[in-house]
This record gives sequence, C-alpha cells and structure tokens, in this order.
Amino acid sequence: MADIDNKDQAEMDPADMEDVEDVEEEETGEDENSKARQLTVQMMQNPQILAALQERLDGLNGSPSGYMESLPKVVKRRVNALKNLQVKCAHIEAKFYEEVHELERKYAALYQPLFDKRSEIVTAAYEPTDEECEWKTDEEEELTDEMKEKAKLEEEKKDEEKENPKGIPEFWLTVFKNVDLLSDMLQEHDEPVLKHLQDIKVKFSDPGQPMSFTLEFHFEPNEFFTNTVLSKTYKMRSEPDESDPFSFDGPEIMSCVGCTIDWTKGKNVTLKTIKKKQKHKGRGTVRTVTKTVPNDSFFNFFTPPEVPESGELDEDSEAILAADFEIGHFIRERIVPRAVLYFTGEAIEDDDDDYDEEGEEADDEEGEEEADEENDPDYDPKKDGTPPAECRQQ
Repeated sequence: MADIDNKDQAEMDPADMEDVEDVEEEETGEDENSKARQLTVQMMQNPQILAALQERLDGLNGSPSGYMESLPKVVKRRVNALKNLQVKCAHIEAKFYEEVHELERKYAALYQPLFDKRSEIVTAAYEPTDEECEWKTDEEEELTDEMKEKAKLEEEKKDEEKENPKGIPEFWLTVFKNVDLLSDMLQEHDEPVLKHLQDIKVKFSDPGQPMSFTLEFHFEPNEFFTNTVLSKTYKMRSEPDESDPFSFDGPEIMSCVGCTIDWTKGKNVTLKTIKKKQKHKGRGTVRTVTKTVPNDSFFNFFTPPEVPESGELDEDSEAILAADFEIGHFIRERIVPRAVLYFTGEAIEDDDDDYDEEGEEADDEEGEEEADEENDPDYDPKKDGTPPAECRQQ
C-alpha cells in the first residue's frame, strides 16, 4: 500500500504538489485565526482586562500621539499654526450659534400665535370650525362612502352617550405620561396637580442679553398652589473654553434657576410626613415623632441644585444637573413644538421606528453570516450546534 502511495505521489505533477501545500498552509492559518479570535473574545469578557484597557485609553486621551512626537520640529511648528486656525474656527462657530439663537427668537414670535391657538383649543377658550377639524387619516382613505357614513353615525351615537367634555382634558398630563423621559419623573401624587397644567411656553433672552431660555408652565387656578405660572430659566454659553477650545461643540447649558412654589397648606407634594418611634434609653418609654422629609415629585424640577461660583459640584449634583439640562432641552426642542404628536403617540412611534431600523440592520448582519456559512465549502452542519431551520421545534 505504501508503494502505491509513493508511486501516486511520484506521478503527481509538481504544480499539484504546490497546490496541496498551499491548501494546508491556508487551513493552518485559518485555525490560527480562529484560535486568535476565541482568545480575544475570552480576554474581552474578563473585567480586569477591560478595566486595564480603559485605564490605558483614559491615559491616552488628550495626549499627543507617537506620530506627532516623531515629526520634525519644522513640521510641528506648522501643525501649531493649524491649531491656531482651528481656534479661530471655533470662535467663528460660536458666532454662528449666536446668530442661530437670534433666528430662534425671530421664528419663536412667528410660531407663538399658532401655539396660543393650540392652548385656546385645549382649554376650551376657542372651538375650532368644521374646516379646521378636517383631517384625513390613512384608514379613512381606504373606506367606502357607505362605510364612512356608518362610522360617522356610530361616532355621533358615542358622543351623545358621553358627557360633552370641554377642550382637550388632561392634554399636557397625557403628553408627559407618553414620554419616557418625563414619565420617569412623574409620581402618582403629581397627576392631580398636572391635570391643571394648561400650557407650556418657551421664552428666549432679549437681544443683547446673555444667551438663555425660559420654560413657563401655565396653570389654571387650583387647590395645590397659588402660582399661575411656574418658570425655569436655563443660562447658556456659546464661546470656546480658553483652557480647552477644541472641545467646543455648540452652545451648552451652564446653569439653571427655578422658582418658588407657593404651596397651599397640606398640599405640597414635594414633602411627605413620616412617623418614627423613639425609645428612651433610661426610662424605656416609647414616643412617636413626626418628621417632614423630601418626597419624589416632578415638581422638584423647579428646585435644581445651585451651581457654586467655583463651578465644582459633587457627583450626585452633577448627575441631577446633567439630567435636568437634558430634560429642559428636550421640552424646548421637542415637546413644545410637537405637543399634539406626543399626545397622540405619533412622535413616539417615529422614535420607535428608529430603533426598529437598528434591529433590522442587526438581522441583516446575522443573515449575511448564515449565508457565508452556507457558501463555505468547508462548512459542516453536523459540527454546528444549531439545528437547521426545518428541524427546529415550532
């Protein structure tokens, strides 16, 4: 048998021998790559290794690369000139954002009459005409005239059975409950108060004044507090930091100032009363002590942490302010301009669609991987732990 093998090998063309050797080398290389990938995965799952890598990356952040250090002095000199140009670009960008702020103020005045009319409809101060109420939905377009007439009669019958509500009840409360960022702040005891919220307005700083915007929450007379408007002002800065000009990325909120809420006695939802039992060490008698402590509430939004002149805050205050700035910006940019779409849920569906697209991309990637396996001549389904689709249990 050995003689036959040797004979076949001797008769084999030298070029064929080279092909065999190349295939063996490729297979060996693939095995090594596979082992390397497995080792990498194991390393990345080790928290100690990840921590060490993160520490190393943090150390590199802001430090010059080895390439920069290796450049000739004359080239470094020219790079410094480019950096100076970049600083000038940052200052021009700051001016650009200042003009954007002026444009926002200008167009806010154009939007306001529409927002005022929205408020009048919500609060029943104005009843829209039939023409103003016409809105064709996708479902209505698919209905026949007979079905439309039937649906109209059913709708009128339902309206007769119900009490005739004024305006759009609980409009802003519904908006808040539909948005995760805001609903996370809401507590059950906040809802009766927010049912009295009639409008939210955005006011921009006057020309020539430091950049800022104010959120105004307008309430109807209620049993909880005497204020008709609760406000919160966000102070902004649109200029590069002299110590780190390259970090400039548009206007940033520097601080915010809330307002004092004049709560009716016994109606302050930001405080709660607790009772504690205390035992006297000597006599052994027990007494009940009543204490007033802070309570979780949306209305804590109007008493943010104060930023000291030094600008230094503890970690908790920094986290609260970071979330506060995000919420304030979101109310200004999204909630006030598109309130009706958050009331109906359509704006939320748009946000969900964005996430669905990411999921579809992930599915496509998995599909590509499966296709690669099927097209691989060396792929053996028996070695794969996943059964074929037709074998899986439904």
